Amino acid sequence: MTATTTRAEAAPNTGLIKGLTYMMFMMFAMTTDSVGVIIPEVIKEFGLGMTAAGSFHYATMGGIALAGIALGFLVDRLGRKAAIIVGLALFSLSAFLFAVGQDFGFFVLLLFISGAAIGVFKTAALALIGDISTSTRSHTATMNTVEGWFGVGAILGPAVVAWLLVSGMSWKWLYVIAGGLSVALIVTALMVRYPKTVKTAAPPADLKATVGMMRDPYALAFSLGTMLYVGVETAIYVWMPTLLAGYEGPAILVATYALSIFFVLRAAGRFLGAWMLNRYRWTTVLVVASLLIFACFLGSALLGRGAAVFLLPLSGLFMSVIYPTLNSKGISCFAKVQHGAVAGVILFFTCISAVLAPLAMGAVSDAFGGAQYGFVLATILAGVLFAALAVNAVLDPAKARLARFDDSQYGV
Repeated sequence: MTATTTRAEAAPNTGLIKGLTYMMFMMFAMTTDSVGVIIPEVIKEFGLGMTAAGSFHYATMGGIALAGIALGFLVDRLGRKAAIIVGLALFSLSAFLFAVGQDFGFFVLLLFISGAAIGVFKTAALALIGDISTSTRSHTATMNTVEGWFGVGAILGPAVVAWLLVSGMSWKWLYVIAGGLSVALIVTALMVRYPKTVKTAAPPADLKATVGMMRDPYALAFSLGTMLYVGVETAIYVWMPTLLAGYEGPAILVATYALSIFFVLRAAGRFLGAWMLNRYRWTTVLVVASLLIFACFLGSALLGRGAAVFLLPLSGLFMSVIYPTLNSKGISCFAKVQHGAVAGVILFFTCISAVLAPLAMGAVSDAFGGAQYGFVLATILAGVLFAALAVNAVLDPAKARLARFDDSQYGV
């Protein structure tokens, strides 16, 4: 059966839609990527171990994963605007409740709810990018720009937490600030004129169809690709500070700000990636980037912390382009009416990896007696990612499908 086709009319607010999407990604990144600096405060405040305190990361990722797989199809049924507003409203409510909370379990519950809210409005935003794109190539370039703004939020969030702590205030106010930004985004979302989508033939996906989409070879292949990438990336922002703890070499300043350097390079690389992907084959860009990532991890594993202090932050520049490109190409392999559902499927696999990969690396590190052993596992994942993208560059199995949807979904 031929997939449902859609055609989105040009919207007069395309620039505003892009701006809204950029700000949504920046806003929620301020909270999700600040967990590394919040967890030490939570450990001190509640007298917790690392496993329990890690719930601040796992709860959010679990909420996003559940919403992605269980509610992604609603983005196609209800429409992008309704899903964005509902998701942002739920996020605002959970964020403001941090101000009155005192119990660790209550905070974990709020993080799970906020994760579910992120899963809803992020999936809607990803589908909306498809609605306003003019080709699969422009879709990928826009996705890299969007993820660049996510990188900006990942830089701002920890900086805000640091400022709050230095000022004698609680880390909880980060969420209140994010809640205020979310309210401003709701107002903007209400004013935006969205593209009108004309639907034909089959109805939008439902939950059963979304689960069935996992059997589609394109959805599954791109989802597994994002899983591999996220497994490598989480090694950096979850375990690199532990690996570099106690470093006393000549690059002590670099070691101190290693995570910030990684986030800055990742954000800069995504804006650069948007430019590169408009000029070069995406398969070539990804295989070169993944080779450089593997080189950074392998050099760190073989040469020790003296090299890791430089190579691991540098890997952010090469990591930058991979996730948004795989995400974009995976979504572009389907009709626009299915973009919400497939975005939810890829998001589900992404968040599962964001939970399981750090757990596996932590378990390996504990078993062998040091964080460097967890990074051996991360190096293996980086090698597998490079091999998979090398095969993809040679065979380019999605080429024909992407070309078909370029004509049927983006052509005028």
